[in-house]
Amino acid sequence: MNAATAPEAASRATDLISRPESVEKAAATLAGDDEALRQRFRAVRSFSRSIRASEYHITNACNLRCRGCWFFAFEFDKETKDETRLDELKAFIERERARHINAALLIGGEPTLVPDRVAAFVDRMEYVTISTNGLRSLPRSGFERVSIGITLFGGGQLDDRLRAVTPAGRQFTGLFDTVLRNYRNDRRAIFNYAVAPSASEHIDETVRRIRDNGNVVTFNLYTAYRTDGTVPHSTDQRLLDELLRVADRYPDTVVAHPYYIGALLTGQTSFGRFGYDVCPSISWDHAVHARRRANGSPTLPLFNVYGADLRTLQFCCTSGHCDGCRDSQAVQSWLLVAARQFLHSRAGLRTWVEVAESYWRQFVWSPYR
Repeated sequence: MNAATAPEAASRATDLISRPESVEKAAATLAGDDEALRQRFRAVRSFSRSIRASEYHITNACNLRCRGCWFFAFEFDKETKDETRLDELKAFIERERARHINAALLIGGEPTLVPDRVAAFVDRMEYVTISTNGLRSLPRSGFERVSIGITLFGGGQLDDRLRAVTPAGRQFTGLFDTVLRNYRNDRRAIFNYAVAPSASEHIDETVRRIRDNGNVVTFNLYTAYRTDGTVPHSTDQRLLDELLRVADRYPDTVVAHPYYIGALLTGQTSFGRFGYDVCPSISWDHAVHARRRANGSPTLPLFNVYGADLRTLQFCCTSGHCDGCRDSQAVQSWLLVAARQFLHSRAGLRTWVEVAESYWRQFVWSPYR
């Protein structure tokens, strides 16, 4: 496609994406003679649509009390009791498979405290990911294809101040060093680095240490959750600039596309602002979301979030407090399901493909890792 015909292609693509069945046709039109781009779009969209994920709180127990942890700030640990019977857990997993769920995100609490429960999901789910504080390592044998997302707050010494707190409230030091030892050269692991405006000076060194440890990293945004449910955030241009600079400096270590970084930090894109009305990571079967699911903005098909009792449906993938929420997985999922919003130019198509490929690079079980 030459420059003279690009506007015509964009116009045709815009007409096509008004019809739900024509996203692929619009992308093909925009790709024009760029066969490689067309094939990349088809491949990543096909893989994305093959994943049917849900999220599971597999325990309420945790060996840390991180400052800023929404799970304990909002007393999720008191809402349900752990289902400890493995036979009940296995029956539950079979029911999830019958719902056509093939990808499990296991959170807590702390999943590494209950490896037998993780193993039950590994045995019956095609794709398994855990979210961990990293204080304990997940064994490698039997868990080779489990993706491990490791939480990190602030970076540098700030991580100890925010996360190195025992359940009894005792502060300790060296948590990040321990985590690095636990997951050195472990290709399953990716650090979910929640950055903070007050600690931007730690970002470069922290990412360098992750690189030198043989790991990769993506970015989240640290939130000091308040008990009244408000989530304070302000756009910090210096923090955004530093994240973009570090991502450019360590391209083989940072698994976070610049477009995603901008959306995470600002809460908005060219096509809208992130919030409940567009967030796709809400529980599909939760009755409170009936109106939201009918508003035309896509949600993750069949996605549910279950409490540790395996019965209680949670509001969404995170705290349930939407005011200012910038959960990294929710923001990235928002970009993934918004493919049609990018299909107004070839550059937009390429951006969505790159964002989607970057997202799937997070997971050891993905062909993009």
